[in-house]
Amino acid sequence: MLNIHMDYCRETFHKGLLVNFEAVMPDNFNFAYDVIDVIGRAEPERRAMLWCDAEGNEKTFTFEDMMRYSNMAANLFTQAGIKKGDTVMLVLKRHYQFWFSILALHKIGAVGIPATHLLTKKDFVYRFNAADVKAIICTTDGDVQNQVDAAALECPTLTAKISVKGEAPEGWIDFDAELEKMSDSFDRVEVDINDPMLLYFTSGTSGMPKMVFHDFAYPIAHIVTAKYWHKVVPDGLHLTISDTGWMKAMWGKLYGQWFMEAGIFVCDFDKFTPAQLLPMFEKYKITTFCAPPTMYRFFIKEDLSKYDFSYLTHATIAGEALNAEVFNRFYEATGLKLMEGYGQTETTLTVFNQVGTTPKPGSMGRPSPAYNIDLADENGKSVPMGAVGEIVLRVEP
Repeated sequence: MLNIHMDYCRETFHKGLLVNFEAVMPDNFNFAYDVIDVIGRAEPERRAMLWCDAEGNEKTFTFEDMMRYSNMAANLFTQAGIKKGDTVMLVLKRHYQFWFSILALHKIGAVGIPATHLLTKKDFVYRFNAADVKAIICTTDGDVQNQVDAAALECPTLTAKISVKGEAPEGWIDFDAELEKMSDSFDRVEVDINDPMLLYFTSGTSGMPKMVFHDFAYPIAHIVTAKYWHKVVPDGLHLTISDTGWMKAMWGKLYGQWFMEAGIFVCDFDKFTPAQLLPMFEKYKITTFCAPPTMYRFFIKEDLSKYDFSYLTHATIAGEALNAEVFNRFYEATGLKLMEGYGQTETTLTVFNQVGTTPKPGSMGRPSPAYNIDLADENGKSVPMGAVGEIVLRVEP
């Protein structure tokens, strides 16, 4: 076990709880090289991912696999003309190729734009042109590629279309076929910690979706997410319910979990149902779990006594308000208290119930030590204890 997060995070505790931390990293830090490849070389057989799909297929990937396949994907993307600084969209649902691809883009120094498969032509046109998208890596499932092809006629910057899963349509590069032809070695491309690494389009209350960038320091902030909220452990298996098109996948299916050397569980279904998901906790020995309240509401409608949750040690919840009935019913069935958390596309985890605290149903928890969070009045001044105020993040100094 490397405990690799300690190389990048200095922590301070009070009464056993995290109260402060300092991120310590080199100016050229790159998660793909400096975490995945380091673990891949030091502990090549350590499990990184257990993947399955609706047809009953299963695959286990080690950290060495992730290192090798991301190198191969980086060579494929480079051959397709993708270079440092280029913006590349990924529409890959829960396909395992997403992880090869996002790590490969990190290695190249390109900017990844994860997106949902629910986008239509007009959505693609707007995003392609707003972000000067150079390439797209896209699933063959559904009608997505037809929507992309229709949009591409109005998007002059899009020069490469890469197809994942199944036969590639005309004009598309077949990712799976071409990947096997690539070298599994890739020379490091240097980046600056402040270079853009991810771009998300987030819907506002008005107007078109806004672009949100995150730089190469972003993964380090998710050490808090994985260690102090999700409570993942090396050799454990963590499941976050999220399609890779949503920001929550970055919170629960990649950075923090792999910093902690934990395995992630991915089920490549189009739509989860309780009857499909609940038996998996026992079958795959899932140890930590995160989902929105809607999923937990479906759970408590089932007879949870029929399922074995003995491997599950910690459960978290985010995305909307948690009501007391969900909290209490899940606790009765599993003995686990749901630990709520909150954040935004623009941030990481900002308010949460930290490991070691006792959650209160209806409360998101306490401020993260990563942020200076305050309650302010309409003039931006801090309100006194006990007064109602607006939650703000102080960003100065």
